[in-house]
Amino acid sequence: MKSDQIKAKYKVQLNEENALLLSILDGTSHETGEAFFRSLVKELASVLNTYGALVADYFPDSKQLRPRAYWLGNDWVDPGVYDIAGTPCQGVIEKGELFQIPDYVIDHYPQNEFLKDHELVSYTGMPFKDANGNIIGHLAVLDSKPIPDEARFMALFEIFGARAAAEMRRIKAEDEVREREERLRRLIDGAMDGIIDFDHSFHINLINPSALQMFDTADTDIRNTPIQQWLTPASYQLIRKLIDDFQCSSEQNRKTWIGKGLEGKRRNGETFKIEATLSLAADAVRPSYTLILRDTQTLKEAEQKIVHLQQEADFLREKLQALHEHGEIIGNSPAIRTALEKVGQVAETDATVLLLGETGVGKEVFARAIHQHSHRRNSHIVTVNCAAIPRDLVESEFFGHTKGAFTGATAHRDGRFRQADRGTIFLDEVGELPLDVQAKLLRVLQEGEYAPVGSSRSHKVDVRIIAATNRDLADAVQKGLFREDLYYRLNVFPIAIPPLRERGEDILLLADFFAKSIAKRLGRIDKSIASDHAQRLMHYHWPGNVRELQNIIEHAVITSQDALLRPEVSLPVSRPAAKPDVSSAADAIIMTAAEMRDAQRENVRRALEACNWKVSGAAGAASVLGIKPSTLRSQMKALDIEGPQ
Repeated sequence: MKSDQIKAKYKVQLNEENALLLSILDGTSHETGEAFFRSLVKELASVLNTYGALVADYFPDSKQLRPRAYWLGNDWVDPGVYDIAGTPCQGVIEKGELFQIPDYVIDHYPQNEFLKDHELVSYTGMPFKDANGNIIGHLAVLDSKPIPDEARFMALFEIFGARAAAEMRRIKAEDEVREREERLRRLIDGAMDGIIDFDHSFHINLINPSALQMFDTADTDIRNTPIQQWLTPASYQLIRKLIDDFQCSSEQNRKTWIGKGLEGKRRNGETFKIEATLSLAADAVRPSYTLILRDTQTLKEAEQKIVHLQQEADFLREKLQALHEHGEIIGNSPAIRTALEKVGQVAETDATVLLLGETGVGKEVFARAIHQHSHRRNSHIVTVNCAAIPRDLVESEFFGHTKGAFTGATAHRDGRFRQADRGTIFLDEVGELPLDVQAKLLRVLQEGEYAPVGSSRSHKVDVRIIAATNRDLADAVQKGLFREDLYYRLNVFPIAIPPLRERGEDILLLADFFAKSIAKRLGRIDKSIASDHAQRLMHYHWPGNVRELQNIIEHAVITSQDALLRPEVSLPVSRPAAKPDVSSAADAIIMTAAEMRDAQRENVRRALEACNWKVSGAAGAASVLGIKPSTLRSQMKALDIEGPQ
C-alpha cells in the first residue's frame, strides 16, 4: 500500500475516534453529580459493548464500596454497600491502579455468588484518588465475554475513568465544604453558651438556640433587631466603648472578656447578669462582631443541680454495680448472683470452665464475661457452635487442614484453635461432638497441641477452653456417647446458669434492658412495660429463656401503638404457667448418628426440591434453611445429595 493510502486510512480512523470521543463528551457533559454518573456508566457500557459498568465510592475504614450508579444487563441495580473482600474490586483498591482480569474471573473469586449468578467472565477497574493520593472510589466494567485484546478498549476506558474521577473529586470537595459548614452550624447550635453575631450597625445577624433561650425569645423576634433592644442602656454603652477601642488596637487584640457590668433583657423586660466575650471579625468593607454570652445566674443554679445529680449518680452507681461488673449479664436474683460469684472466682485463672444450662439462658454471654475478666482479655475469644458444623468437617474446623488433605481442600486453612491462640475458645453445644474429635480435643487439653488434617506435624497452642452444653454429659458418658476422660477434663469448674423462670424479678430487669436497647436500634421511642403485662411476664414459664424474652420484647416494641408495651400479644396463650418439667429423658426419642444423618439429608433435600434445586439467592434453599450457600454446598457433598440429572 502506498504512503498516501496509509495516511488516508489512518486519517479516517482518527476522524472516527474523534467523532466517538465527541459523542462521549456530548453524552455526559450536560449532567453533574448522580445524573452524571448514571449517564457515564450507561454510555461506557454501550461504547465498550460490555454487560455492565459501575461507579462507586470507597470507604477505607470499613473497606466497603457504595455504588453511585450501576448499569447491569440493560437495567439499573442497587446492591447497596458491600465489602470489597472476595470481589474483583478488591484488586483495584489494594493495588491502587488499573486492575484487569481478562477472562475466567470466577476462578479468582470462586465464592462470589454475584459473579456466578450473572455468569460474568471478565473485569476491568480503575481507582479514583484525591489530591493526597487516597482512594475515594472506582470505575469498573464487567462482561459476560473476555475483554478484547485491543488498545482502543483500554484507551476509551481510561478516558471515561478520567472524567468520572474529576467529577468524583469535585463532589467530594463540595461534600467536604458542606460538611465543614454543617459541623460549624452544629457547633454553634450545640454550644451551651449564647452566641450572637451583629453587624457594624449593631443589628443582629445570627443567634444560636442557647442565646434564644437566654433572652426567652424566638429567632424571628430577635433577628435583624438592634442589639441595644436586648441589653440595658449601661451595657449597650459598654459594648460601644469596647468596639471603639478595637479600632485603635492591633488585630491580635480585637477581642476582650467582659467579666462584670453586663446585663441582658429578656422579652418580658426582666434583666439578668451575664458574662461575655466580645470579638471583632473585620474586613475592609463590612466588619462584624460576636458576643459569646454566659448567664451567670443560670450557671450558678446549674452547678448546684450538677452537685445534686452527682450525689444521686453515686448512689445509683453503687446500686447498679452488681449489674454491670460482669458486662452484659443483667440480674440481681440469688440464682444469678451465685453464678456470677463463680465467674468472679474462676475468671482470672486459666482453668477450663463448663457452663451448664438450658437453651437460651445466655451461656455465650457468661463465656464472654469470663474472658473479659481474665488476663487474656486483650486477645480473641473464638466461638464455635459444635452442633452447627457438619460431622465430616468438625476436625478441619477445629484444627485446620493442609492443601489437598481432602477433596475440596484447595488451600491451607487455619482452624479455630489456631485463631484462638493466646486467647479463649468457647465450645458451645460441646456434647454434640463426634467421639473421634473428642479424642483430639482431649489431646489439646492435656498436651496443648494438635495436628491439622492431612499433616503429621503437631502445633503448640496456648488457649483457654470454655465449654457449654444443655445436655446431661454424665448421662451421655454412661451411654457411651461422650468420653469419660474428656468429661472430667472439661468439668474442672462447672457453672450452672439458672433458667429464666428461676430468676424472679430479673425477668423485669432484662425486659426493661431489651426494651430500651431494641427501641434504640429500631429508632423507636423508649417505652415502659404496662404493669399488668409485667406480671404476666413474671408468671410465664419461659421455655426459651432469655432468648425467648428478647424476641417477645422486640415483637412488643414493633407492634406497640401507644405509650406502653404490652408483650402478652406475643405469648403463646396455650402454654401453661410455670410448671416443673416432670418428663424424664427416657421418654424422649433418641436417634442414632445414622438416623440423624438421614434426617438431615431428607430435610436438605426437601428444601432443595421446594426451591427447584436453586442453592443461592433470595429464593434459594440456603436462604430457606438459614445458612450460607457455601455451607449448603458442603452439606450436599457430605450427605451425598446430587441435583436432578
